[in-house]
Amino acid sequence: MNTQLEKHIIKNIPPTVYYIPDFITPEEEQHILKNVYSVPKPKWTSLSHRRLQDYGGVPHKNGMIVEDIPSWLQVYMDKVTNLNIFGDKSPNHVLVNEYLSNQGIMPHTDGPLFHSMVTTISCGSHTMLEILENNDKREKVCDILLENRSLVIFTDKIYIKYLHGIREMERDEITGEIVNLDLCKEKYEIGQVLERQTRVSLTIRHVPKVLKIKLCNLQKR
Repeated sequence: MNTQLEKHIIKNIPPTVYYIPDFITPEEEQHILKNVYSVPKPKWTSLSHRRLQDYGGVPHKNGMIVEDIPSWLQVYMDKVTNLNIFGDKSPNHVLVNEYLSNQGIMPHTDGPLFHSMVTTISCGSHTMLEILENNDKREKVCDILLENRSLVIFTDKIYIKYLHGIREMERDEITGEIVNLDLCKEKYEIGQVLERQTRVSLTIRHVPKVLKIKLCNLQKR
């Protein structure tokens, strides 16, 4: 692991989460959003609480059929790779999620289809990531504030043993349960309320099991 990341580790929670504010510039953020919203409509998959785009292929227990990554997206995959967090592996899959202000995702684990590390870039808006015990009670462990343009990295025990999710809220209150306030780019006060806007996230991961068949990505540009 890159020793430069040690200053970005979130302390006093199960290992290991890193939080890097301003991982991308405002110009890069706009570049991402422009490309995400310029794809043909069929590229989007609509779910009940959000919509998404898959790049690199669709992960499957039998193996992922690899697709080419568009050049605009490869830039940010390379930027994550350059942190040397994946060891001898390289990211080969990106999930783009769009969340409207009152949308979220149920508590979940990312599961065995992926290498035990997940990295997420946030664009357009902040959100609040909730970490929960993975049991029947689902007791909350903490909240992590994800500011726009930030990168969050999950690995080790917190990736494998704990749930993470986003509650469906239009606004978030700053509380003492947020464990990364000291790492955020902004200085927040307890009780402060943040209004959510539309957020686009790039979840960049490594899928270990891939098939030798390769499909050309018609969206490449």
